Amino acid sequence: MDPASVWEDVLSRLRPGPALGEAATTDLWVGAALAAGVAVVLVPVLWRLLRVVVTVVHELGHAVVGMAVGRSFTGLVLRADMSGHAVTVGRSRGPGRVVTTWAGYPAPAIVGAGLVHAGSHGWAAPVLAALVVLLAVALVRSRSLFTAVIVLATFAGTGWLWWAGGEAAQGLVLVSLGVVLLLGAWRHLGAVMGARERGSDPAVLAQLTPLPAGVWTTTFALVLGAASWLTARHLWELLVH
Repeated sequence: MDPASVWEDVLSRLRPGPALGEAATTDLWVGAALAAGVAVVLVPVLWRLLRVVVTVVHELGHAVVGMAVGRSFTGLVLRADMSGHAVTVGRSRGPGRVVTTWAGYPAPAIVGAGLVHAGSHGWAAPVLAALVVLLAVALVRSRSLFTAVIVLATFAGTGWLWWAGGEAAQGLVLVSLGVVLLLGAWRHLGAVMGARERGSDPAVLAQLTPLPAGVWTTTFALVLGAASWLTARHLWELLVH
């Protein structure tokens, strides 16, 4: 195969496409994508199977922000109970450690809002390509067989959707996934609000700063609320265009 044609094929899959409202997609399909995302979070059997997606984004939120402030991302661990842990190496205290610890709970909501916006505006292909790269890094950093299997499956599914999925299908999947992450972020926050674990993110933040855990939990809720409001407004505009 001609390398030039392969490169052109790759580049063609990195270009933005038409917005959902401009493609041959009806409001019915958009509604179905939204309903599928809501079902994943609200139907217990689906949530038990797929909540790991929210966990992966939570942990990669720690990792990406940690790297952005100069820490090293050295490991990712996912557990069978769908909890997880991202290992970053750097100073044990200070602003970098604080923002790295803080980033986990807001990450699914922020990413979810971004996916809904990107999927509906034709940016699904470049976003999927970026996710493939990020998941490849996470796969290399996996520290257990279970983690590697989950990340590899997510990497393969994302890669297939990016390479072989149609533009409309890519957009609808990102909209649905964005809803899962946004609603799942609220479920995860609700779980930590009722917990008293010393190793939880709010508890660690309370140990690192003068502020109590409740204040940090409130900051999470404010970010989730803002992401939810922006996403709801965008979806309303999408459905009534």
